Amino acid sequence: QVQLVESGGGLVQPGGSLRISCAASGITFSISTMGWYRQAPGKERELVATVTSGGSTNYANSAKGRFTISRDNAKNTVYLQMNSLKPEDTAVYYCRGSSSYPTPYDYWGQGTQVTVSS
Repeated sequence: QVQLVESGGGLVQPGGSLRISCAASGITFSISTMGWYRQAPGKERELVATVTSGGSTNYANSAKGRFTISRDNAKNTVYLQMNSLKPEDTAVYYCRGSSSYPTPYDYWGQGTQVTVSS
């Protein structure tokens, strides 16, 4: 059974920092591309950052310079370190794990709420 379980969300003040985590099970984590996406109320889900099995990263323009995605293959966990948070970063953050080989798969977590407010 595949599970992607996000944790670490919460309320943070503007300018603050937060690290969210996603623990994966039931997939071959080391070969998976892992990603963080977010969805704000009334908006479509959007890419925040991804990290490939080889460690290459990709960020949305809104995340560049403020957010850092990282992975720990020994713990089957992907992280998103978020600094200099803004109210517009408020959203539900979703973890995604996918691979195109040997058998394609694409799984999502249930999400964790991040609220940036004073």
